[in-house]
Amino acid sequence: MAKPPFDPQQLPIDAIAGEPAVALERLAPAWLRSRFAAPPDWVPEGSERAIPGREERAPTPASVLIPLVLRETGLTILLTQRTAHLTDHAGQISFPGGRAEDYDQDAIDTALRESEEEIGLARRHVEILGTLPHYLTGTGYCVTPVVGLVQPPFEVVADPDEVAAIFEVPLSFLMDGAHHQRLSVDLPDGRRSFYAMPYEAYYIWGATAGMLRNLFHFLRAE
Repeated sequence: MAKPPFDPQQLPIDAIAGEPAVALERLAPAWLRSRFAAPPDWVPEGSERAIPGREERAPTPASVLIPLVLRETGLTILLTQRTAHLTDHAGQISFPGGRAEDYDQDAIDTALRESEEEIGLARRHVEILGTLPHYLTGTGYCVTPVVGLVQPPFEVVADPDEVAAIFEVPLSFLMDGAHHQRLSVDLPDGRRSFYAMPYEAYYIWGATAGMLRNLFHFLRAE
């Protein structure tokens, strides 16, 4: 499945999640370090249902890096747009990352290695804060989201086989429920619902938006 059997941007918006934005003082490095060091009790949202034909397979372990870039104007999240020819999630907005390999030490090592391979982000620039709960994608991956602070200056170079574009979105924009759209589509195997967070020319949806929702819940939990 190179592309989903529907265009999410052509679907009507069912609802806006609408929760208040995460307070700006929480979108600061010191607060984030303390939150990951002493996580509160919170409940992540559900993952995606498996695509027909993949239900019986054991999920493939994978990791992504959620890179929080320390910009003078505030933290941003670095994202990529996948190339159109990839087998899964082609053309979609994603975090740098990929499947685990046997030689990776752990999920964090996978995320850092994949980020180096996909966008040339050297791991020396990344301060790991922690991880979020596993996220199961409909395409059969069990993804560990690894959150890290990225200290400029750093260079990124896209692997042309995997990455079509690299860009940044203000963290404050993504951590605001007013920008979280809920959509759904009827497919032969049933109705599927997902989130979308459009930003300028980029349409963030699916698994990436789902993991951003969990980061949102984690940061706003009391």
